[in-house]
Amino acid sequence: VFSKIFSHEALESYLPKIQLVIKDTLRAWSSNPEPINVYHEAQKLTFRMAIRVLLGFRIPDEELGRLFEVYQQFVENVFSLPVDLPFSGYRRGIRARETLQKGLEKAIQEKLQNTQGKDYADALDILIESGKEHGKELTMQELKDGTLELIFAAYATTASASTSLIMQLLKHPRVLEKLREELRSKGILHNGCICEGSLRLDNINGLQYLDCVIKEVLRLFTPISGGYRTVLQTFELDGFQIPKGWSVMYSIRDTHDTAPVFKDVDVFDPDRFGQGRSEDKDGRFHYLPFGGGVRTCLGKHLAKLFLKALAIELASTSRFELATRTFPKITLVPVVHPVDGLKVKFFGLDSNQNEILTGTDAMLGATV
Repeated sequence: VFSKIFSHEALESYLPKIQLVIKDTLRAWSSNPEPINVYHEAQKLTFRMAIRVLLGFRIPDEELGRLFEVYQQFVENVFSLPVDLPFSGYRRGIRARETLQKGLEKAIQEKLQNTQGKDYADALDILIESGKEHGKELTMQELKDGTLELIFAAYATTASASTSLIMQLLKHPRVLEKLREELRSKGILHNGCICEGSLRLDNINGLQYLDCVIKEVLRLFTPISGGYRTVLQTFELDGFQIPKGWSVMYSIRDTHDTAPVFKDVDVFDPDRFGQGRSEDKDGRFHYLPFGGGVRTCLGKHLAKLFLKALAIELASTSRFELATRTFPKITLVPVVHPVDGLKVKFFGLDSNQNEILTGTDAMLGATV
């Protein structure tokens, strides 16, 4: 079922909705007279994308904000020690999960009752239909669990990578300008505007330099440090025998830092993935921001599409400046993010690249 949710056809149908969410968000960032905390706002953005695009919930903005706050409480406490005391993180996480489940159940019930005006099948539609195809009507609990899993998959890692993307575009203005040149050369960006109808999935996938930029962000700032696997067959590694049935942890970050195929590993250099060098093509497991093998992340294509759509909007319609004297340090826990969240001032641009300030439009109400 997840292969259907993240298929080429599904991504094609999500894309216009993703663009609307990103446009609306950047308009709000640009209308804010104060610098924004990019990491916190990126979390809101990816949560909103999951709720409105992946799940097709028509939740009003005010209610969506409350649901986001509850979701954050849940995520912050989900890995707490299971000590069931009144004021423990574990108890807070359980309470947040219960509140979240109530909100999701209400949204699911409204969605099941209101099927009018839908112009695309979202992930929850596919989940429900898949159950019917296999002769099994999903229970409300199964729908809530599936919904929570989809939000979780789309949320933290994508917010981390979005923040890293913005920070690298700030640090490397030549990369940003090269992105703009590619968009102009492919007929996507003209006179400071994205040409109507130009952002289709195939067009975005054909932007080679944009792909290199996203790959380099994910190489240098992989959101998740590593993963776990169960040993299926006893094997030997560097003279040590690893028995069948053991759990082993692999480090994505250490792999990227030590893989011999990458030159100057600490340097942000998107061209390493260009046709002339293709540093990710030598060997199977040197580059694995989404894990590797049969258990690779199923949502990787959605995550990359979201990051590409965000990069296109940033390069086309926004001017942004670091609001602190120096760039913040990076912390790796629980996912990669700047210690201060990255303070940035955004400015909207009109078609002549002049600065403008606009209010936030409720663009999504009738279309998602």
